[in-house]
Amino acid sequence: MESLKGLKIFDCHFHIIDRRFPLVSNQGYLPEYFTCQDYLRTTKNLNIMGGAVVSGSFQAFDYSYLLAALKELGQEFVGVVNLRVTASDEEILMLHKSRIRGVRFNLFRGGSEAIEHLKTLAKRIHELAGWHVELYVDSRQLKDLYPTITSLPAVSVDHLGLSKEGFSTLLRLVEKGIRVKATGFGRVNMNVKEIIQAICQVDPVALMFGTDLPSTRAPRPFRLEDVLMVLDALGEELAQRVFYRNAVHFYRIEGPR
Repeated sequence: MESLKGLKIFDCHFHIIDRRFPLVSNQGYLPEYFTCQDYLRTTKNLNIMGGAVVSGSFQAFDYSYLLAALKELGQEFVGVVNLRVTASDEEILMLHKSRIRGVRFNLFRGGSEAIEHLKTLAKRIHELAGWHVELYVDSRQLKDLYPTITSLPAVSVDHLGLSKEGFSTLLRLVEKGIRVKATGFGRVNMNVKEIIQAICQVDPVALMFGTDLPSTRAPRPFRLEDVLMVLDALGEELAQRVFYRNAVHFYRIEGPR
C-alpha cells in the first residue's frame, strides 16, 4: 500500500459506536461497538487528515456520543447529527460551536426526523449556521424528491445513492450542485468505478470519499482496496480532490489545509 502514503484523505463518512452512550435498536438491529481508538487503529495505513462522524439510525437523536467523539478525535473532525425539527436556535448554535456541520435524514433506515420536515429544517439550519443536510436515500426515490431537493440550499447523498436504477436522476441533481458521497461500496448494486467516473464528468467538485467504517449491516465492509480503486478510476490529480479537497470545503473545515 505504498501508493496510499502520500494521499491525503478527509473521511467524509464514518460512525463511532461507543458503549458509554445510548443505542436504539433499529429494525431489530444493534451494532457492535466501534470506538475512536478502533477507528484510528483501522485506518492507520491511510493518511487520514480529518473526517465527518455521521450519526446512525441506531443512535437516533442522542448526540452526546458525537460531542465526545469530536473532542477525542480533534479539530479536523466534524459531525453530522440526527436533529429534531423542534431543536432551538440556541441548541443548533451550541452544536455548531462543537463542530457539528450537518443534519442527516435517514430515509433508508429511519432513526432521524421525518421527511416532511426536510425543507423546513434544511433551510433553517443553513440560514442559522451554514449547515447542509445529508440524505441516506435510495436513488429510486429521487425522482419524487427531485423538486424538494433542488429547492434546498446544500445537500449531499450518501453511498452513491445505492441503486443503479435512479442514477440518471442523481446525475441531474449533481448538475444542480448536489454532492455525493463515494462511500459504502459494498452496499451498492452497480459498477462503482463507472459511477464515480460519471459523477466526476458532470462535476468534479461533487464527489467526496469516505470509508463508511465500521460498515454496519453492509454486505461487504470497507477495505483498503476501495481507495486504490478510486485512485485508479480517477487518476491522482482528480482523486486527491475527491479524497480531500472537496469535502474539506463542503464541511467548512477551518485552519490550514
